[in-house]
Amino acid sequence: MITTLIRFMRKMGEILRSYPRTFWIVNIVELLERWGWYGMYMVLALYMTESTDTGALGFSPAQSGLIMGIGTGVLYFLPLFTGAIADKVGYKKMLLISFVIYVIGFIAISRVGSFYGVLSIYLLIAVGSAMFKPIPAATVTKTTNDTSASIGFGIYYMMVNVGGLGGPFTASKLRPHSTESAGSWSDVFLMSASMMVVSFVLVTFFYREPLREKNGDSLKETIKQVLINLGTTLKDYRLVIFLLIAVGFWTVYYQLFYTLGIFVNQWVDTAELYQRLHSSLPWLARAVGTAEETISAEIMTTLPALYIVVLQIWISALVMKWHPVNSIITGVCVNVIGLCLAFLTRNPMFLVLALVIFALGEMACSPKITEYLGRMAPKDKRALYIGCSFLPIAGGSFFGGLLAALYSEMSDKITLVKRLAEERQLRVAEIGEAFTQNDLLKQVSQQLNLDSRGLTELLWTVYAPYRFWYVIATIGIATVIGLALFNHLLVKSERQNAD
Repeated sequence: MITTLIRFMRKMGEILRSYPRTFWIVNIVELLERWGWYGMYMVLALYMTESTDTGALGFSPAQSGLIMGIGTGVLYFLPLFTGAIADKVGYKKMLLISFVIYVIGFIAISRVGSFYGVLSIYLLIAVGSAMFKPIPAATVTKTTNDTSASIGFGIYYMMVNVGGLGGPFTASKLRPHSTESAGSWSDVFLMSASMMVVSFVLVTFFYREPLREKNGDSLKETIKQVLINLGTTLKDYRLVIFLLIAVGFWTVYYQLFYTLGIFVNQWVDTAELYQRLHSSLPWLARAVGTAEETISAEIMTTLPALYIVVLQIWISALVMKWHPVNSIITGVCVNVIGLCLAFLTRNPMFLVLALVIFALGEMACSPKITEYLGRMAPKDKRALYIGCSFLPIAGGSFFGGLLAALYSEMSDKITLVKRLAEERQLRVAEIGEAFTQNDLLKQVSQQLNLDSRGLTELLWTVYAPYRFWYVIATIGIATVIGLALFNHLLVKSERQNAD
């Protein structure tokens, strides 16, 4: 056994030494980019919807969802083109342009306050992200071989997850959590911008352009060919039907970013979770908690990423021999159940469990979507079919953003406080520059002789904001039924015809 371990270590050492410098640079850059991106992305809905006296924007969840839905939809649609453009103009040049756009966007987004201003800047950031997204994976592909590719992509995905965990943690420490908090929203965006500045420097001085195929096509001809390939691929009706059904899964999934964080911030008192953690692991509670001795909403909604880092290999092994459609159906069911449970309660301990269930569903479903697209494709079109995996993500992010309008009507605390004040004929001012969301909550609490916790409990009892889970469950059930019909009517019939 010791001999086997020594051989394994030697083999690993040989593989790690075989990677060129560009491989390591692009992985470091991937970590930094994900750190900056998720540091911004996981708090963006909170920044847009929290009270203006904390330095936030005071938008409604419907407005923030629309901004994030449109921008993120654009982000996941453009890589269909940016990958081909990068092959034409060069990876290094594309990376440097994306970092410049990132830095401008991150600095500018904290300096605009209107809906259309934020939407415009977020679209700019989305373009920068779309330019960056295909290049690291392509670089890893071109700097590895059949022997080293598996470990190489393992390192790459580890960097993605480390950045995805570190960014929100850092953002939580930088942002304000109350009107008395010392944090600043601008510091979050400056942190994200600084990650891109460091990445720009690393790419400028240490990234070497990998070998890539070149042709004489112009940029216009390259984009035209992408459109032709996409059109040809989408002539496969099975592919189109599957992609449309998959939009349902991503619509549900994106509520983690668009509405769940707002829900936790508005309704869930995480002080109990902090105290329980502090009683057993005080150092960890202080590390992840806030100065107010709570666990922030962005840390809570980052938990699925932590679970994926720990459990993805085991879940992948469990569903390895399942047919992809069966794994996707199971994953969607579990994912939807987890998210519905997350919206069902104000208990933070229950929320932790619900997010475990949510993550298990994502692990069983998300990788299998890409695998199934590869299986569905003819051998000469596999890359094109897998590339189409971005389309349902783009559609799901857009429709998920629209879904935030329903959250705004059914579950948004500020909307419900206004409704309560109107029904009970309370005298309250209109929210504006001099009268904030926090002022509204205080004024209504005083007139009802309640503290903030009492007002929250009253709103929860009277208006049942947890009913938003009905919407999620409806979409999830429709998606599962669609997948089951797809599996029964198309996949099984094709198997029978083949037999």
